[in-house]
Amino acid sequence: MSREHSEIRSAAMFDLLAGSPVAVEVELSYSTRDPYAVRVLFNPYGDQSVEWILARDLLADGLLAEAGEGDVRIWPVMDELDVVVLEFSTPAGQARFGVDPEDLVDFLNETYEVVAPDEEPLWFDFDQELSLLTDTTK
Repeated sequence: MSREHSEIRSAAMFDLLAGSPVAVEVELSYSTRDPYAVRVLFNPYGDQSVEWILARDLLADGLLAEAGEGDVRIWPVMDELDVVVLEFSTPAGQARFGVDPEDLVDFLNETYEVVAPDEEPLWFDFDQELSLLTDTTK
């Protein structure tokens, strides 16, 4: 693969939806080394950072309609407040965040400039990754 890898990072504010919304600083990142994924780092500059990895397609689908099941669900709420809700679930509990859809659209558009939709396989070598997983010489 002769392409130069790159990474995109974007700061955003998510509102934790628990009673009165609480603003939470978030860093969204995307790398051509993992072209199917978007990383969401909560509290990126604090001691207690938490990272979730989402499928880029899931994030895009959740802008238009309910998407995801299990640990991560995303859906738009189109009313006077236009917001996208991201819900994360773990055995310890769940958290819901409200996000400005424009922030997500802008970030996704940046990722599409680097790797267009459906061109992820050009950046990801499944055979190489599989061989790393099955390499018994480690």
